[in-house]
Amino acid sequence: MKALVLAGGSGTRLRPITHTMAKQLVPVAGEPVLFHGLRALADAGVNEVGMVVGGTRAQIREAVGDGSRFGLRVTYLWQEEPLGLAHAVSIAGDFLGDDEFLMYLGDNLVLGGLRSMVDGYRAERPAARLLLAPVADPRRFGVAEVGDDGRVVGLQEKPAVPRSDLAVVGVYLFGPDIHKAIAEIEPSARGELEITDAIQWLIDRDLRVSADVLTGYWKDTGTVADVLEVNRHLLRSLVGSTEGATHDSEISGPVVIGAGADVTGSTVIGPSVIGPGAVVTGSRIGPFASIGEGCRISGSAIRDSIVMPRSSIAGVRGLESSLIGQDVEISRPTPDTGGHQLVLGDGSRVGLVS
Repeated sequence: MKALVLAGGSGTRLRPITHTMAKQLVPVAGEPVLFHGLRALADAGVNEVGMVVGGTRAQIREAVGDGSRFGLRVTYLWQEEPLGLAHAVSIAGDFLGDDEFLMYLGDNLVLGGLRSMVDGYRAERPAARLLLAPVADPRRFGVAEVGDDGRVVGLQEKPAVPRSDLAVVGVYLFGPDIHKAIAEIEPSARGELEITDAIQWLIDRDLRVSADVLTGYWKDTGTVADVLEVNRHLLRSLVGSTEGATHDSEISGPVVIGAGADVTGSTVIGPSVIGPGAVVTGSRIGPFASIGEGCRISGSAIRDSIVMPRSSIAGVRGLESSLIGQDVEISRPTPDTGGHQLVLGDGSRVGLVS
């Protein structure tokens, strides 16, 4: 089976991180969220992927390559503007042909359910099959109304009065009829071709649209809070390993210390990840900390946070619930005047405790 992975979009809710980084490459538990999705696709029996990319295409291509490390063959598809999920399907027409395919939003994390969803689709061969998950506030999502026979009878996009609590997760399975539907629909009020409109077109013509209700974990990593939650969730199943070196340090709980990393005179509380080549001295790390490759951490305390590659943090205590980008430097001013010294770009967010 083919898959269409959407890896474009600007990630405005994750700025300033996404001013310079593709949102799908933000790391959780030590690796980009997109990689977790690609592995899930391979586990579900997908072998050929069309990767829809936009302005960050060079970063995505450098990170993913030809897909062979995931057991996939990846073809890159250029989307000039993000004009809706259905538009992404339309620009992938030559790649998809008349084949059945799975569409996966690359900034989502879905654990469990893809294999059973694919198997259910193959057994039934509907026009479309959706993955749904119950949510506390369905007004924030596309919502599906499901009949007693498991057939989807209607869709609502962020409804004021939802008809169910079943949100449409960022995973879809389609047969070739979806191309007819997309050719017939018009752009929505926001100027995009909505995949929900295309699916509703199928429903209105009495073509079967079925659904699976997810029993595993799902999260759209659209905000800093979402990214940190996913990081915590993945770290809870971490299996500790040590490839780097530790000296005069206390390691407790599941901790991964990457190759070439050095932890000296420090306490590391799991679950946490210290990336390859990172150097940690005189610090307290964790729990739920992901320290990226090549970072330098000294005299600091960091918990429930993600620090991306090559960043340096010195003399900073009480850093928590934070998402730190690549090549960032954070330190106490010298001499220490007791004040805060900040250099922040557009869209930055800082919480200070004084």
